[in-house]
Amino acid sequence: MTRISAPARTLRAFALAAAVSWAAGNIFSPAQAATVEAASTQAGAPAFASDRLSVEVMGQGPDVVLIPGFASSREVWRPMAERLAATHRVHLVQLAGFAGEPWSHGDGAFVQPAVDELARYAATLNRPAVIGHSMGGLAGLMLAQQHPEAVGRVMSVDSLPFFSAMFGPTATVEGAKPFADQAAASILGADEAGFRRQQDQTAVGLMKTEAARPAMVDWSMASDRHAMATAIREVMTTDARPGLAAMTTPVWAVYAADADGGAPAAMADTVWGREYAALPGVKLVRVDDSRHFIMNDQPERLGVLVDEFLAD
Repeated sequence: MTRISAPARTLRAFALAAAVSWAAGNIFSPAQAATVEAASTQAGAPAFASDRLSVEVMGQGPDVVLIPGFASSREVWRPMAERLAATHRVHLVQLAGFAGEPWSHGDGAFVQPAVDELARYAATLNRPAVIGHSMGGLAGLMLAQQHPEAVGRVMSVDSLPFFSAMFGPTATVEGAKPFADQAAASILGADEAGFRRQQDQTAVGLMKTEAARPAMVDWSMASDRHAMATAIREVMTTDARPGLAAMTTPVWAVYAADADGGAPAAMADTVWGREYAALPGVKLVRVDDSRHFIMNDQPERLGVLVDEFLAD
């Protein structure tokens, strides 16, 4: 795999960041940020309040937590959640700072505090299944590594344990730091018009389904730039691979391949097989004719896989 030097090219190639789009838009100050309470459509759902995430609950049955990715809204999971709610109690997560969710932490840490709050929420449930897209998949993997007692199983959707492995098999955290810094600077430094142009272009690379692209762009434009910059820097320099060998939580890694504008199947197989090789019992499943947003490009196929995953 060739080394990519330009920041915009780098992040476009990293289909792992769900809606990598240099989005900006509404920047929320600490004074504007409010404590977010979990909304519930079901009486008796666990009470929860956090300034790192909010949760919407629907349905009855075994617990399933759905986590969106970088700059994404929980709405990316809405069709899946409504389908699963017939047989499961579904917990739709929205991460603070993304898609209009208030952000009160300035340039403070993003990923680990979010994982900590996910752990606190999961502890109120009955060992939920966790399904995360992109950065949400990384968060689910970290949650299972750090709190295996709180998680029943994990599905990562087009997500790797080390984001910057897309640079190549010899990529390291130290080597990724300059690119991560450039990516963060691009988010903080671009004007709104430039961000939207970039996001329009990026949406094409991340999603085949044209009708769904405007929503992805809008979510990014409504995201807090400081939250985005911190999140992308941390995701690009977080390596969860050292913890894979000791994991006991069942993990499915579902990934996309697309011969027309996405990752070729052979390349996707190589990268996902290599990066998850140390994880005992991992189930790798490729979804063809899809780019990064598998839930939009191949919703029926992903629905079948989620059913199998939850029944496994």
